[in-house]
Amino acid sequence: MIQSMTGYGKFVLELPLKTIRIEIRALNSKSIDLNMRMPSDYRSKELELRKIIGKELRRGKVDMSLYVEKSKSEKAAQINPAVVQNYIQQLKDIVPTDSVLELLKMAVKMPDAFSTEKEEVDVEEWSQILNAVAKALEGIKAYRNDEGQVLLADFTARIKTIETLLKSVVEMDPERVVNVRERLGKGVAEFKESLDQNRFEQELIYYIEKLDITEEKVRLENHLNYFIKTLNSVDSNGKKLGFISQEIGREINTIGSKANFAPMQKQVVQMKDELEKIKEQLLNVL
Repeated sequence: MIQSMTGYGKFVLELPLKTIRIEIRALNSKSIDLNMRMPSDYRSKELELRKIIGKELRRGKVDMSLYVEKSKSEKAAQINPAVVQNYIQQLKDIVPTDSVLELLKMAVKMPDAFSTEKEEVDVEEWSQILNAVAKALEGIKAYRNDEGQVLLADFTARIKTIETLLKSVVEMDPERVVNVRERLGKGVAEFKESLDQNRFEQELIYYIEKLDITEEKVRLENHLNYFIKTLNSVDSNGKKLGFISQEIGREINTIGSKANFAPMQKQVVQMKDELEKIKEQLLNVL
């Protein structure tokens, strides 16, 4: 079953002293391109998260955000009295004033005026965060599956359209051969008296054989069947589908170059149009 690389997953974890919100977004990319945003307290766990997310999502441009909203009862930053008093004294030495309040306002904006104890990530808390990440990943994978179903229906319809156009090409091929033969005959009619009729027939047969599209028709039909088979396989493999679409395009182009028949070339143009739409959508397949 194919999956889209586009997706979104979210999970909110409620803890006694804080609320943690995890959001994961993904867009199409040739490989895994992971960007992570999280508070500095959790930076030591970034590598572990990268491995988990990379393994689960495999490909795509992924943005993972971890937001923390602390409750009012969470331990607040502490003032460094000695540092603040030192700043105030230095400011008094520079600008003598009796307004201690104004000096205090300036002092608390200075470096190290406040101290915050960096807490180690609690083991139980981290375990809950990992579970929350897993839930968010489930959400994004469900989103990808839903998008994949839409792409599957679109690809199937377009391949069926190409198959219908191919059948039309097969049906008009005998008429094309007759048309090519007639045009060649008219082209050399004025030289007919000076031509050896047997030699002319041999050259005509050789030329028509060069324009024969039997092999291309068979290969194109096989590629179309293989594309549908790969679409409905267990794994999503956008790169493999991309390769098959290139082979389909090669056979369509060869048929077009050999056609020499306006009605058939019109069918070829329509096949190319459908294939280009498939290739464009394949860029978003996992």
